[in-house]
Amino acid sequence: MAKPFASVADTAEKKETLEILADGVYALTAEGDPNVGAFEGEDFLVCIEARATPVAARDWLVKLRQHTQKPVKYLILTHYHAVRVLGASAFEAEHIIASETTRKLIEERGQEDWDSEFGRMPRLFKEPDSIPGLTWPTQTFKDSFSIELGGDRGRLDLQFCGRGHTAGDIVVWHEKTRTLFAGDLVEAEAALYTGDAFHFDWAGSTLDKVKSFRAENLIGGRGAVARGVSATDAAVEQTREFLNGMIEHVGAVHKRGGTLKEAFEATHKALEPKFGRWPIFEHCLPFDVQRLWDEFNGTDWPRIWTAERDREVWAQLQG
Repeated sequence: MAKPFASVADTAEKKETLEILADGVYALTAEGDPNVGAFEGEDFLVCIEARATPVAARDWLVKLRQHTQKPVKYLILTHYHAVRVLGASAFEAEHIIASETTRKLIEERGQEDWDSEFGRMPRLFKEPDSIPGLTWPTQTFKDSFSIELGGDRGRLDLQFCGRGHTAGDIVVWHEKTRTLFAGDLVEAEAALYTGDAFHFDWAGSTLDKVKSFRAENLIGGRGAVARGVSATDAAVEQTREFLNGMIEHVGAVHKRGGTLKEAFEATHKALEPKFGRWPIFEHCLPFDVQRLWDEFNGTDWPRIWTAERDREVWAQLQG
């Protein structure tokens, strides 16, 4: 029996939890839905990620406004995916910051990604008509960018750690509280979406760089906040284990001349016992395997996902 496409059958609202990790450091998690967060500067806010629509973003801001009324000066986007960026207008931020590569990806495939993710995860797109259009960063950087928070609040360091979940992911590091927003480069017991990924870079040098921060608080793209270095290390290594499991099993089928369907079935069988209970595992895996198969075929730059291609791959692998 065919499984429902992607996350269309996931209609239940998730319980949201706002955690204050330190003075002026906020993280909102939601049982496997995309995480967001904020830092207080001396007289302004820096928000991390924008959610899928302005209406969904305003729901988050209502919670944040229970703790601070400071205006949003900076909105940081860790990467280009629609569920992370299309709610940006709700923040009325002076500056929207992303990597140079993220801007290029928005130019190349932003509309296709919007259509694709809306089809895959309709519940996240609360009142989609509120989206004014594609989100464009007002400021970009290649490798690093810093924001002084003022007073004794320290500094935020935005860094590109290498190709991973996409070609342009960045992390946000707050040395003063040893807090790292890792975007979708790390997931804490939530399945990885790797449809636009660079699996070999990500599983190696990129995660090594992320781990080298020795964060006391780590907020991944989905899942709970990891607290303490042992827990943040574990989150990084869970992510690496998922990637290496895919690389091993897709690679074995590819090496022996098998089919994409066989690669998917072998990978599902191997990963499901440990990772199958994680949010969006069944949703992600067909797209993950297809992208990794492309990499084994020598396709370095990810092919663009369209709503039509999504359905074709799903029917082939999960049908």
